[in-house]
Amino acid sequence: MTLAPGMSRDVSATRSTTSRVPLAASSVALLFLALPVVAIFTRVPPGRLVRLLSNGVVTDALVVSLKSTAIAEALILLFGTPVAYLLATRRFPGRALLVTVVELPLVLPPAVAGIGLLAAVGTGGLFGSTLRDAGIELPFTEAAVVLAVAFVASPFYIRQAISSFESVDPNLTDAARTLGAGPGRTFWRIGLPLAASGLLAGWVLAFARGVGEFGATIIFAGNVRGQTQTLTLTIYEQLESSLDVALAIGVLLVVLSGGVLLSYKMLSSWRRSSSTSPSPFARSSSASA
Repeated sequence: MTLAPGMSRDVSATRSTTSRVPLAASSVALLFLALPVVAIFTRVPPGRLVRLLSNGVVTDALVVSLKSTAIAEALILLFGTPVAYLLATRRFPGRALLVTVVELPLVLPPAVAGIGLLAAVGTGGLFGSTLRDAGIELPFTEAAVVLAVAFVASPFYIRQAISSFESVDPNLTDAARTLGAGPGRTFWRIGLPLAASGLLAGWVLAFARGVGEFGATIIFAGNVRGQTQTLTLTIYEQLESSLDVALAIGVLLVVLSGGVLLSYKMLSSWRRSSSTSPSPFARSSSASA
């Protein structure tokens, strides 16, 4: 059917408008997301960045952040990996509830996480008196920073670990058990190596979340320089005294976050390529013919 000249112009105009609307909306969204990051870099000249980051306040906060996050990540790996393996390989009553408990810190406001930790192990908390009698005081200490980071960051690792263990071919684990391997050996020799790339990706996400933690830390651990003051808490403090220092820390965290995101994408790509590549032990079709 041939369209009249007027109708043809109307259709072309409609198509042009339809194509421009998504383009305009995408441009606005990308500008909105990129502008704050670009603004941080433009406000701090490169020549001053090194000098600002060498400030004692920044170096102290960097040490606290890296130290507390490293310890928290070790605890997450130690306790989170068995939890993830159990939830990925077992089906039992109450499993959905346990998965929800694991994921709950993802949606909890950070302030609620901090006040919850105080209510659990702080003075007057559920276990506060027991810990005090044992000579252990957690709130407003370096250990409190570690616990706050572990609490808010652990779901990022455990969720990814569950997905990674679920992606392991159950036929391989069943074959290992048929050949006499116990649950522990099956985990170490089959489950863990095959899920390693996914576990690394989850660890990277948890590390990024831990370094950027603020709300739970300031409530549960306080803001003491050299002890509990992390990089994000230093930004909050420096907003009133030195905006340039706060911006310099922002640049540092943006670079760190970008590196973490790039690492995660590379690990995810490696994981996909590993899962789709043929097994080196598989027989080729020509050999089996």
